[in-house]
Amino acid sequence: MTEARVSSIPSQQPTTAPAGAPAAKPRPRVSRRMLIIGGVVVLAAGAAVAGYFLTRPALPAGFAGGNGRLEANQVYISSKYPGRIAEVMFNEGDTVEAGQVLARMDTSALEAQLREAQAQIRAATENRRVAQAQVNVKRADYDYANKQYLRSQDLVPRGAVSQREAEVDNAAMLSSRAQLVGAQAQVTQAGSNIDAARATAERLQAEISDAVLRAPIRGRIESRLAEPGEVLPAGGRVFSVNDLSDVYMYVYLPSEVTGKVPLGSEARIVLDAAPQYPIRAFVSYVSPMAQFTPKTVETAEERHNLTFRVKLQIPRERLRQYEPLVKTGLPGMGYVRFTNADWPAKLQPKPVPANLWKPTGAAGEAK
Repeated sequence: MTEARVSSIPSQQPTTAPAGAPAAKPRPRVSRRMLIIGGVVVLAAGAAVAGYFLTRPALPAGFAGGNGRLEANQVYISSKYPGRIAEVMFNEGDTVEAGQVLARMDTSALEAQLREAQAQIRAATENRRVAQAQVNVKRADYDYANKQYLRSQDLVPRGAVSQREAEVDNAAMLSSRAQLVGAQAQVTQAGSNIDAARATAERLQAEISDAVLRAPIRGRIESRLAEPGEVLPAGGRVFSVNDLSDVYMYVYLPSEVTGKVPLGSEARIVLDAAPQYPIRAFVSYVSPMAQFTPKTVETAEERHNLTFRVKLQIPRERLRQYEPLVKTGLPGMGYVRFTNADWPAKLQPKPVPANLWKPTGAAGEAK
């Protein structure tokens, strides 16, 4: 045991003790080490008490929870071909329907090329008509020359026509047949020119159609990434849209809980912004890889620190009524049940008022 050091504190002015009174003893000074030890003991006790109250389970047995953020599948609306943006029709936060026009690219050059291709179609069509008329003429010439040659062949044995005249008729017949074949080839070439021009026109029409950017899904505009007048490369993004039919939350649960949670089991999502409306969900995915731990876990103590990512999916048929609460990034809590216990009253879903929220943008205008 440490001895207390004793020291006498001299007074500024000497005092004289009364006669017959015993001499006063100086007070012992408490050492700094003892003060530190006492403070540590008090802090440890306080931490133990606080830890007891803070670590008490807030859920009944058979339930587990973790914090997370609301997420949604995100789709980017991009231009297929390079070009300049002519019009952007929606802003961030607007709700759009599948197939709705969101933006348009400048198609003036494509439209000029399309008119050129259509003119080529008309010209090739006229050329084919002329070639077909030439075929008819050459066929008539060939029929006449062929008949003349056959007549000459019959008259040569009788002496009415000389062999030389018959050979001349044969040459005329062969020439007419060659001309007929040439005219027929021109018809075929004109038809090929028409097909090529039509293919060019169809390609240009497809590019013009792709220049109109439409929403592939029903969703909400998350970000407006480009403005009218900007020139975008192929694949340049104009909008990012959140799919309102695919909303979920990732939570991280310890290994002893994750192993007991079956896929498809019932879950709850409670957003900090709307704790009065617990959302019914289900477990759709459990990550096969542990998080926040070494890749190789060798000791039992380290296995207690394993957490696995669990995906809580909101059913598609329920998302429509919870659209006012669907905002990506909102923090909240996700809860899972791994026994047959009843859900606590605070986690029971409650009906959402029908007039809680009115969508903006095209969806609001359509109603």
